[in-house]
Amino acid sequence: MTFGKSVDQAEANRIVDLALNAGVNFFDTTDAYNNGASEEILGKAIKDKRQSAIIASKFYNPMGKGPNDGGMSRVHIMQSIENSLKRMGLDYLDIYYIHHLDQETPLEEMLRALDDLVHQGKVRYLACSNYEAWRLLEALWISETRNLYRFECYQPQYNLVVRDIEHDIIPVCELKNLGVVTFSPLASGFLSGKYKPGERKVKGTRSEEGWSFSDLTWAPNADRTLGTLLDAARELKRSPSQVAIRWVLDQPAITSVIIGARNVDQARDNLFAGGWKLPAEINARLCEISTLPDRYPKNFEKAAQKRRADGIQMPSLPKD
Repeated sequence: MTFGKSVDQAEANRIVDLALNAGVNFFDTTDAYNNGASEEILGKAIKDKRQSAIIASKFYNPMGKGPNDGGMSRVHIMQSIENSLKRMGLDYLDIYYIHHLDQETPLEEMLRALDDLVHQGKVRYLACSNYEAWRLLEALWISETRNLYRFECYQPQYNLVVRDIEHDIIPVCELKNLGVVTFSPLASGFLSGKYKPGERKVKGTRSEEGWSFSDLTWAPNADRTLGTLLDAARELKRSPSQVAIRWVLDQPAITSVIIGARNVDQARDNLFAGGWKLPAEINARLCEISTLPDRYPKNFEKAAQKRRADGIQMPSLPKD
């Protein structure tokens, strides 16, 4: 997302080389990031290293002013894949995501168009981002019953202050065996160590540019969670970014984490989130402070499950 905005071609080349040399080969972009510039820059950075990389892009966001320039209609999908491949100089994408919800186009129309892209060899695997659990299940059902290629991966926002997917999305992904590749592990930099509890804007950061979703998605206890994270980072003698990213990686069902570095130094610091595990006590502390209360019907049914278990009286063998 930073490529073409705060990251120019030269810095992008350094970031990509750093990642590959560290064993990270999964790169995520979309056509709408900086009006196509992100795809162009990534394509040039990865040009001579294509066989070493897994490359994902997305479609949905408006790329023009016409009715066919956005969404998930067949015509837009066919236009989008050709434009993305051209911008990146690629023959195919490893993963192709529907980026957001399009409530004006039937799911089956999109899934059949995407199925065609797989058969044409332009896309290896299909995926979605930001879908509700019911919509994800409906898409999987359509693919199964119509013999179409299905979503194999789901991309949500997930971090210590945005844990909503644990209620419904994660159980669906585990049930249906989807990979979960999360974005914003640092909550737009809020968990990077640049902020103190109570701060929402810091000069020279994404927040100053409006790249924050705090009003939309962050939990009410975000500041207390940040305080606990900063304490844990001091104890572990690691940066808050490393601890926050490591926490995401250590949670059940998470396949990978997307970082959005603005320069090589940030990327290098983030990459040190790999190769170790959070101590159990610190992981438990972070989980406890950031956990969200159960919602209906889960909170309602807990008592019902206990009543059923307590109501069973099994006969037992005599002790003698």
